[in-house]
Amino acid sequence: MATIFTVVTKYIMLFLMALYAWDSLTVIHLKTQSQLSWKYHKMLALTLMFHLTAYATIFINTKNTGVLVFYGLQLLFFVLYHVVYRRLYPRSSRLFLNHTTMLLAVGFAVLTRLSDADQLLDITTALGNRAVKQFVLVCGAAAVTLFVPKFIEKLRIKKRTAEILGVGGLLMLVLVALLGKTTYGANLSFDFKVFTLQPSEFVKLTFVILTAMLLQVKTDFKRVCFATAVAGSHVIILVVSNDLGSALIYFLTYLVILYVATHQPLYLFAGLGCGSAAAVAAYFLFSHVRVRVAAWQDPWSLIDKDGGYQITQGLFAIGSGGWLGSGLYQGMPTKIPVVSKDYIFAAISEEFGGLFGVCLILVCLSLILYIFRMATKVGESFYKLIAVGFAALYGIQVLLTVGGVTKWIPLTGVTLPFVSYGGSSILSTFLMIAVLQGIYILKRNEDEEIERKRKERKLRGNRAAAGTAGSGRSRKTGEKAGQKETKQRN
Repeated sequence: MATIFTVVTKYIMLFLMALYAWDSLTVIHLKTQSQLSWKYHKMLALTLMFHLTAYATIFINTKNTGVLVFYGLQLLFFVLYHVVYRRLYPRSSRLFLNHTTMLLAVGFAVLTRLSDADQLLDITTALGNRAVKQFVLVCGAAAVTLFVPKFIEKLRIKKRTAEILGVGGLLMLVLVALLGKTTYGANLSFDFKVFTLQPSEFVKLTFVILTAMLLQVKTDFKRVCFATAVAGSHVIILVVSNDLGSALIYFLTYLVILYVATHQPLYLFAGLGCGSAAAVAAYFLFSHVRVRVAAWQDPWSLIDKDGGYQITQGLFAIGSGGWLGSGLYQGMPTKIPVVSKDYIFAAISEEFGGLFGVCLILVCLSLILYIFRMATKVGESFYKLIAVGFAALYGIQVLLTVGGVTKWIPLTGVTLPFVSYGGSSILSTFLMIAVLQGIYILKRNEDEEIERKRKERKLRGNRAAAGTAGSGRSRKTGEKAGQKETKQRN
């Protein structure tokens, strides 16, 4: 019975995700408010139906009542998140809210499947469950970042604030390079026993803000050299820490911001050339880079070693799932090393299907396009560059994650935002979306102010025209009266 139910629900979830992906790409082109409102409600309904179907499948396969309680808590969070956000920020972007909810729903479902469901029966063991940990982190991140759009709307980000954030982020990278915990050969995080903090996840946001501040007004050669030196210092520190995946994200994000700010293809091509040379140098300087490149070129020859085992297991998972997937609990995603972080896309492709994975990529793509589109309409160059930087940041991270898992590029060990397990990744992504919401609200306020002034000018023009017409009629009446009086005298 459970197997039949799982087979049916995998098609239902694929259908729901396909509809959501289609709506996420088409909603950008809608004009009227009624069309947008209907589409946003439909997208949220599709998300909640997918979420319900996924957890019904998990419950049928585990027969665990703790799964139902966990589902109820997640549903409550989604409802409160939308209601509170819409009450606080009536002008906020519904698309940001919907995409956040859908990506989190997918992440919760996959992490619950990858975790031990028996842990959900008792609260003491539930706290050790990765899906529960992720849920707690999401609730905390949503609460912490709730008032960030208000800060952006009322106080804005000043030059001094950007400088303080940038310098603080740079110092944080230096500290983690010197004192950080070594994970897979890289100094990535601070271990506080209760939680682990990965500073590079947050510094990438301050990095974008600092770069936008440096390039918002001047883009002459001297300013470009200074901004490049600042960006290069971030990248060099990350390289020293052996965090080459983050270094690549920072570097490519800076190139996108630089090109948008200067409109000079020469800077872009020069940057790509320098980056290619640096990649070749990294190959000879770092042994783990050579291992990853060798595993990328021929993972099958290294299948019994650390370099190729993870890649081959991920490829086996994607291949065995096919386009339609094997269904929840019908595959073996737990055989993939670090599956809940680096390789969660392989787990999704195995049990939800390759088509589902493509739809998930399209949802991420629609978010990237939406942020870029928003950036083109923002009047202030500082916020425009921040939006461009965040779009590039998110897009590059998705590209590296999916590309590494599918063997399109060498593996970089980057997480999939909102989907993969990780507290620092979740909080930094919530912060990014909150800042973008603040910029979106600023743009809406500016548009409404422009429309209000336009209506006032039109009203004043109509009044002036009416006054001119009235005075003209008065003059004509006076002239006629004078002519009549002259005739009577004659």
